[in-house]
Amino acid sequence: MLKIHQLFLRSFIFIFLSILLLISIVVYFWSKSIYFEQIEKNILSNIDTLAISLPNLKDIDAKVLEIKKATNLRVTIINKDGVVIAESDEDKNLMENHLNREEVIAAKYKAYGEIARHSHTLDKDLLYIAKEVNIDGEDYYLRMSSEITTIKKYFIKLTLQLIGIFSIFLLLAFVVSYYISDKIRHETDNILNFLINLTKKKDLTNMSSFYTQEFFTINKLLNKVAIKLQKKEKTKAKHTAKLKLANKQKDEIISAISHEFKNPIAIITGYAQTLQNDKDLPVQMREKFLAKIDSNANKMTQIIDKLRLALKLEEGKEKIEKKSIDLNNLCKNIITDLKDKYPARVIEITGIEHKIEADETLMNMAISNLVENALKYSEDKVTIEITKEHLKIIDLGIGISETDLLKITRKFYRVSQNGWNNSLGLGLFIVNSILTLHDFKLQISSIYGKGSEFTIKY
Repeated sequence: MLKIHQLFLRSFIFIFLSILLLISIVVYFWSKSIYFEQIEKNILSNIDTLAISLPNLKDIDAKVLEIKKATNLRVTIINKDGVVIAESDEDKNLMENHLNREEVIAAKYKAYGEIARHSHTLDKDLLYIAKEVNIDGEDYYLRMSSEITTIKKYFIKLTLQLIGIFSIFLLLAFVVSYYISDKIRHETDNILNFLINLTKKKDLTNMSSFYTQEFFTINKLLNKVAIKLQKKEKTKAKHTAKLKLANKQKDEIISAISHEFKNPIAIITGYAQTLQNDKDLPVQMREKFLAKIDSNANKMTQIIDKLRLALKLEEGKEKIEKKSIDLNNLCKNIITDLKDKYPARVIEITGIEHKIEADETLMNMAISNLVENALKYSEDKVTIEITKEHLKIIDLGIGISETDLLKITRKFYRVSQNGWNNSLGLGLFIVNSILTLHDFKLQISSIYGKGSEFTIKY
C-alpha cells in the first residue's frame, strides 16, 4: 500500500504524461488537417488552371509533363470509360482502368472527389483529388495527387519539440511536487505518531501545523479527541461500576425468571409423581391434582407469553386493530375476572361513560395489569376513574419512591424494597409499550407509604 506522498507523486507524473500524449495526438491530427487542407486547395487551384489551359487534347502528354515539372504534382487524365489517356509519372498504357477508383466515383456526383491512400505504382502515400472537366467538348476526369509523407516528418519534429518543452516543465513540476510531498510526508508522520501514542495511552503533547488548512483542522480535531479521551479515562471507574451494577441486575433478572418457573415446575412435578405412584387415588383428589397441574402449566404459558409480548413490543412488531371500546364495560369485565383471584377486595368505578378507539385485547391487558398491581400492593379499595381525558387507577398502598418512579417502566426493572416487587419487571414495561403503540401516555404519581395513581391519557 502506497503512502500519501508516493501516491501524490505517481498521480502527478501519470497526469503529465497523459497530457503530453493527448496534446501530441491533438497536435498531430490538427496539423494533419491543416496540411491536407492546404494541399487540397493547391491541387484544386492547379486542376482549374490546367482545365482552362487545355482547350483540346493536342500534345496532351507534353502538357501533362510540363504541369508536373511546374507543380511537382502527379497528373492523370481519365476519360469517361476509365481509360487513362495521360499520365505524368508512369506509362499510361500499362495502367489499369480507373473507373472504379473512389476519387473518380465521387467526382461523378460531387464537385470533386478526394482520398488519401498508398500508391502501389509509386510506392508512396498520396492525396488524390479528381474533378470532372470539359475538354474540347468531351467530359474527362482530371486527377492530381501530392505526396503526404511530409506530415510524418513534421509530426516527429513537432513531437520532439513538445517532449523537450514538457520535459523541462515536468522536471520543474517534479521538483515542486517533491517538495510538497515531503511536507505532506512530514505532516502525516506526525499524525501517525500521535495516533500511535494515543492508542498506547501515552502522554500526549498538542500538535500544531500551519502548512495547509486541512492539516491545521486535522491537528485541531485530534487535539480535541485526545482531551476527550483523557476525560473519559478519568470517568472509567464510574462506567465500570455501572457495568457491574448492570451485571448484577442481569443476574437478578435471571434469578427472577428461574424463580417464576421454579414453583410451577415443582408443583407440576409433585402432583404428576403422586398421580403416577398412587394408582388408587380417589377420583375427586385426582381431578384436584390435575386442575393444579393445568393451572400451573397455564401460569408458565402466561410467563412465556409475557416475555414474547415484551420482545415484540420492544421490536415494534406488535400490530394493533383499533375499534370503538366502551371503557366502562371493559373495566367491568376486568373486575369480574379479578374477583375470582381477589374475592374480598373492593374495586370501584367512578366518573363518566366514555368510548375510545383502541385495540381491545391490548387495552384489556394494560388496564388489567395496572388494576392487579394496585390490588397486590394495597389493602384498601382500588378506584378506577374515567373521564374524557384519562383513565386513572388509584390505590392507597405502599407507594413508590421517587428514585424508582424514574425507572419503573423499564424492561426487567424490579423494585424489591419495602415489599414492592413487580415480578419479572415486565408488567409496567408492557403497559407503557402498549399505550405508546396507541399514542397514549402513562403518568405515574406516588406518595411513598400512602398510595399511587396510574393515569392513562388518551
